[in-house]
Amino acid sequence: MVTREAILDALRPVQDPEVHKSIVELGMVRNVEITGDHANVEVVLTISGCPLRNKIDSDVREALGTVAGLKSFDLKLGTMTDEERSKFRSVLRGGVPEDQAVTPALLAPDTQTQFVAVASGKGGVGKSTVTANLAVALARQGYRVGIIDADIYGFSIPGIFGIGDKKPTVIDNLLLPVVAHGVKIISMHFFVPDNRPVIWRGPMLGKMLRNFFAEVHWGDIDVLLLDMPPGTGDMALDIHQLLPKSKELIVTTPQQNATEVAARVGTMALQTQHQILGVVENMSFFEHKGEKHYIFGKGGGERLALELKTELLSQIPLGVAQESGDGIYAPETPQGLAYAHLAKTVGRQLEIGATTGK
Repeated sequence: MVTREAILDALRPVQDPEVHKSIVELGMVRNVEITGDHANVEVVLTISGCPLRNKIDSDVREALGTVAGLKSFDLKLGTMTDEERSKFRSVLRGGVPEDQAVTPALLAPDTQTQFVAVASGKGGVGKSTVTANLAVALARQGYRVGIIDADIYGFSIPGIFGIGDKKPTVIDNLLLPVVAHGVKIISMHFFVPDNRPVIWRGPMLGKMLRNFFAEVHWGDIDVLLLDMPPGTGDMALDIHQLLPKSKELIVTTPQQNATEVAARVGTMALQTQHQILGVVENMSFFEHKGEKHYIFGKGGGERLALELKTELLSQIPLGVAQESGDGIYAPETPQGLAYAHLAKTVGRQLEIGATTGK
């Protein structure tokens, strides 16, 4: 005999593809009616026109096909009421009521997420490219990774990932980050129409940064990379105050002027008791027919690491990204291999466990 409990048990492994929680736990199974060996099942989606409607429909149908004794079923997909959306948000918030102030899970003292700020002294050294490709390399190795594009004025992470017109899903005031190459991403880019300039002062920047922690459902992630604005301005100070345990990667190119200004960023990190994981030298050389050409000179990364009393973790060669037409290097390219090695080094330094058990 088919029972409601049997159907719910079959549906329990089905997850909402965006938040990766059971549709049963999230209250998305609104109604189950059984008549003999036939069932009518209603599943509700968070918003009308949900982009993952077909995926949820397919997964539910597949799960219902495993229920013993169930010979036929009708599946209806609806849309949540305001009350159902409120309960959905409550589950994502860990059961905390909407009207209660709460420290975002990522900022709680017992958070398991590691934070790495990727910083540079000046623009044009490829800091955002390093952030994006390091994130993808970590994801390829099994880590659960997110990026906050904290460069509010010069946001470029979505462009590097080739995200285009994709936007975060909004459930009331809760944002679900965009996912690309296995990385969860939030950026000011998603909230600025027509690429207009952001004309904000420091306090507004700090508020937006805090919203990226409090109003975004990140789920369980191992490491959150923050693509920092260049220099030592307001946003860098906010990060240092908001994330006292954040670690830093310093990105430079080989030229002396780039390493000199990068040294100031590293010194700021040390003065605020932030651990520097190491230095990444980007655009280190161009390799042609087995011969390396040092277009921007040599030794800048080594000099910077020596000055900051840290390690030179990687020297990334110049190249053209070709994966999916975006700025992400394919894993078999020299750049992809360099980022894979960097990801392993960073993972060991952070001592974080990947979902694959590494």
